[in-house]
Formats: sequence, C-alpha cells, structure tokens
Amino acid sequence: MTNKKSLLTALLLLLCAGIFAQEGSISKDMLNSFRTDFQNKGNTKALQNAVTGNNIQKLAVNYDNPERPDTYFSNRVKTKGITNQKSSGRCWLFASLNVMRPKVIEKYSLKDFEFSQNYSFFYDQLEKANLFLQEIIVHRDKAMDDRTVEWLFKHPIQDGGVWNGFVNVVEKYGLVPAEVMPETFQSENTRMIQKLLSRKLREYGLELRAMAAEGKKAKALETRKTEMLSEVYRILAISMGEPPQTFSWRYEDTEGVISESKEYTPMSFYKEAVGLDLRDYVLMMNDPSRPLNKTFEIEYDRNVHEGINWIYVNLSNEIIKEAAKKSILANEAMYFSCDVGKQLNRDKGILDVNYYDYGDIFDIDFTMDKKERVQTFESGSSHGMTLVAVDLDKEGNIKKWLLENSWGQSGFNGHLIMTDKWFDEYMFRVVVHKKFVPENVLKMMQEEPTMLPPWDPMFAPEN
Repeated sequence: MTNKKSLLTALLLLLCAGIFAQEGSISKDMLNSFRTDFQNKGNTKALQNAVTGNNIQKLAVNYDNPERPDTYFSNRVKTKGITNQKSSGRCWLFASLNVMRPKVIEKYSLKDFEFSQNYSFFYDQLEKANLFLQEIIVHRDKAMDDRTVEWLFKHPIQDGGVWNGFVNVVEKYGLVPAEVMPETFQSENTRMIQKLLSRKLREYGLELRAMAAEGKKAKALETRKTEMLSEVYRILAISMGEPPQTFSWRYEDTEGVISESKEYTPMSFYKEAVGLDLRDYVLMMNDPSRPLNKTFEIEYDRNVHEGINWIYVNLSNEIIKEAAKKSILANEAMYFSCDVGKQLNRDKGILDVNYYDYGDIFDIDFTMDKKERVQTFESGSSHGMTLVAVDLDKEGNIKKWLLENSWGQSGFNGHLIMTDKWFDEYMFRVVVHKKFVPENVLKMMQEEPTMLPPWDPMFAPEN
C-alpha cells in the first residue's frame, strides 16, 4: 500500500512539474526569481505596508510637482451657475447646453438660467430606441454573429452621447427652460431605466428578426416597430414626464424687472433664445492613432436615425488650442471632451499629468504615449464639459485652461483646472464655431469623410 501511495505521489509531482514546464507557462524557477527580486529591492516592506492599508492615489501624490497650477485665469467666458447631471451619463447634454446657456443669460440680462436637460434627454432616448429598431430591420437578414448585428444588440441604447447628438435633438425638437420640464428621479438616476429599456429593446429586436425569418415584409416590420416605440414612449413618459408641446415663459432680469409672459413652442423658444445654426460649429479632434488633417465619420455615432453622425477633422493639438483660445477671447464657450479619469484630483478639481506618480510607488515606469493608449483602449474620450477659460502669460503662451463641469459644486467651485500638458495628453474633442477655425480646416470638412465602424475606439459616448 505504501509503495502505491509513493508511486501516486511521484506521478502527481511529475504531472505538476509537467504543467509548470509547459512552454509559455509560469515555471517554478520563474516564481523563485520573482520572490527573490521582490524581497531584494529596498523599501519593499515599507511600501507593502503603506499600499496594502491605504488609498494608492493618495500615496501617489507628487508633492515635488513644480508646475502645480493656481486658480487664476487671464481670460474667461462670462458664465453663471453650475449644473449637476447627478447619477446619469448625460454629461454630453449638459456640456452642450452649457455652451448655449451664457448666450441666453446675456441676451435677457438674467441672474441665472438653465435649459431643461430632461426635455432633450427624453427625445434623445426615444430617438435612440428608434435608431436601434430601424437598424435591426435594415440588417434583419444577417446572422446574429455578424459584427454589426452583434454590436447593435450589445448597445441597444445608452445615456451617453456627443455634441452631434445634441444638434440632432435640438434641430428636431427645440429647447425649453428647466422649469418647463424639470428633472425627475429617473432623469437624474438613469441606471435602472437604461437597464429596462435595453432589455425591452433587445426583446423587440429578436421579435423583428423572427418576423423577418417568417417572411414578413418590411412594411409589417415598420408597423410593429411603431407599436414598439409607443411602448417606449410610455416608459419614458412615466419615468420623466411628458414633454410639452407649448408653454408660457417669463423671467426676471438683473434689475428685478419681470417680463411679460409669452407663449412658445420648444422650437420657437430655441429660435428666439438661442437663434444659432448649430451646423456652423466644427468638430475638431486629436486622435494620434489616425492620420492628421483628414476628416472621419463614425457609423451609428448618433441618436436620430436621419441625423448626423460624429464627423470630425483630425488635427494637431496646436491647431485646436489656437482655435479654442480665440473662442474664449471672444467670450464664447465650447464643448470639450476628454479622458477625465486620468491624473484627476477630484477634490481639488485639478487635471495635471504630474499630479500623481504611480510609478514611484511600485518602482516601475508607465511609458505609453497618447497614440498607444488609444490603440490599446487604455484611453478614450469619457466625459464632456464646457471649456470656459484660458490663462495666458505676457507673451500669449498658454499656461492652463478651465472647464465648467456638471458634477455640482465639486472640484474647484464646480470647475476643473487643466494644465496645458494635460490638454495635450488627454483632450480628444473640442467643438468650435467656424469663425475661429482656419480656412484650410474648413476646407477639410468639405471632403468626403472616411467612415469608421461603431466599434472604433473613438466611438465611446461621453457620460
């Protein structure tokens, strides 16, 4: 019996040795070398004690940072008030509306003003549901594992978005003041409603595909789609209220004078209060993984079926910064998006590439540049804000920037201070009025764009 046990033990040892010895696996010798390297490096025990019991980000603060920014800005757009997207992915909508908000405040000499994000979001969600269902019909004959069909079912709807989604909704549905359609719990906390809508839309998508497989014609599918959208409308209206078709509005100006009440439709209010052609704005981007000075379009990067996709000119940071600087000097805010989670001190509201030094804690280097971070999905546009200020030295050189955020009063009084180096590394999108854009860039926008698939790294809706 003892000999059998010994033989079994020997066989198990040989088996384990074989597993460890397989090419590409971690061997015992490798593990021993890891242990030796770990134990022989200085300060290992002290670092282990510190990191295992504390917040890594706090330990990584670089107190020797020589370029820690102050809170002063030489040039700033006149803005009033801070908005709060709460627990929702609507940053893109807040950022877009906050570009328009100062214009309304100035036009009517208001103490403060806010558009209804809930109103615009309602139609954004209804239109995204229609876009999904319509594309399911378009691609009804493709297999479920077709990459486009698979992508559609993975992303039936989301609360994130980008500037062109704002353009699509406003051009079709107009705008209303916040008090006309105020926020609800569901508009401020979108997680559950997004789950329910996604579940129902996937169910609808399968039903439409089944109808097509049974030989039903496109007209029958369109009829059923309309019935489905009526149910989506019901879900949205119960959750966020029903959007007004007409409303009355009056206001109090900075002198305390109350205006006469006036009747509006959402479209007439937009035309009177804002009165801008949103197609006059140029979508500028810095994606070093793509050729510069070229125009690109991302398929399905929109919310309205007949609307525009995200179409952008890929440019150097220097060109984008110069246009942004001119816009601020002319007192015009801009839509701005970035990879906000990188090197962010949320409490102080600082975006600085030198604020944290994670490599120093672990005695390793993080060496990827912006292009490599994009290509490996390490970095991408994740959050939209409003660019409202720049700090220039005596020679006109840029020192830092200021972003109006939509996280309430967090950070620097509701703002984030961004160093110019951080702009270079983590900025992706800035939307600037064409009057501040060089003529050669405007000509690039007239070119036929290169179409990119929806799974491109730059699709990432901001939230």
